[in-house]
Amino acid sequence: MAEFIKIYEENPNPKEIQRVVQILRKGGLVIYPSDTVYGLGCDITNSKALEKIARIKGVKLAKANWSFICADLSNLSDYVRQIDTSTFKILKRALPGPYTFVLPGNNNLPKDFKKKKTVGIRVPDNAIPQALVNALGNPIVSTSIRDEDDVLEYTTDPELIFEKWQYLVDVVIDGGYGDNVASTVIDLSEGEPVVIREGKGSLDIF
Repeated sequence: MAEFIKIYEENPNPKEIQRVVQILRKGGLVIYPSDTVYGLGCDITNSKALEKIARIKGVKLAKANWSFICADLSNLSDYVRQIDTSTFKILKRALPGPYTFVLPGNNNLPKDFKKKKTVGIRVPDNAIPQALVNALGNPIVSTSIRDEDDVLEYTTDPELIFEKWQYLVDVVIDGGYGDNVASTVIDLSEGEPVVIREGKGSLDIF
């Protein structure tokens, strides 16, 4: 059964963050808050954990389109091919924020993502995932948790999320109510911004 850990966004407790990071390092799955909907994530370098998420989501790992959650833009070059100045300016303007940017991947991608030509990069405007990634030392891979309910696509109440997911994951972070609108997805892999999905992030900045 999952642990249910309360972490405050205003001031994430380093001890609680460390507890979650230990679970991630051991291949655990975490549900965590972001600046959009709650996400399901694991350590990007842990194949077993990635396989677990693929099973839960009912997809083949090789075909999964998940986001890499980064703390800031500094480790972009670890996974993304060199980008031009105008692309970097867009990223700098939009992040941290409720956007996922599709960018060309490079040869350093973790082995489970080696065949991917592009990767989705997220830097959420929320101190909890930022603290997790900083403490872990590399991005977490992430996918949003959807509901079967046709009216409500995304559960926003962490207690209800825990109720539903407690036997599927290792820890659920209660970071307060989440949003029910997913991130805006922008493809920048060809240079010009192409909107893949309109979500919470405003398109005015493009």
